[in-house]
Amino acid sequence: MKKYFLHPSSYVDSNTEIGDETKIWHFCHISENTKIGKNVTIGQNVFIGRNVVIGNGCKIQNNVSIYDGVILEENVFCGPSCVFTNVIFPRARLEQKDNFKKTIVKKNATIGANATIICGNEIGENSMIGAGAVVTKNVVKNTIVVGNPAKFLKVIEE
Repeated sequence: MKKYFLHPSSYVDSNTEIGDETKIWHFCHISENTKIGKNVTIGQNVFIGRNVVIGNGCKIQNNVSIYDGVILEENVFCGPSCVFTNVIFPRARLEQKDNFKKTIVKKNATIGANATIICGNEIGENSMIGAGAVVTKNVVKNTIVVGNPAKFLKVIEE
């Protein structure tokens, strides 16, 4: 018996793992071979691709796309309409599944609304990505980056 909430308008493919107390809201699609931790909130109209890993306690807001090759560690926040890419030079005419690049978002990181994370980068622990930023390189832990391309703004002091 499942111990998570799945809105009737959403769809979960076979061979997925979904942790207890997770909530999947309206019009979502969770693709096969995806692993979602405990106590995760997935807002409406979210697409999660194949082989994605989402850690415990993550919050994924409305209209987010998370593609194959993305790993979100624990307590990551993904703001509304942020997106992850998985190919550096996408072309409709070319099959590029062998070119997917891994993107890792370390624990406690925050990604602002409408930010784009270019594949192959690592978002450091406890870092923050400003709304609308385009991340084209690794982000150091405990820092804030903003803009297009995203640039260092300041260190987060705890």
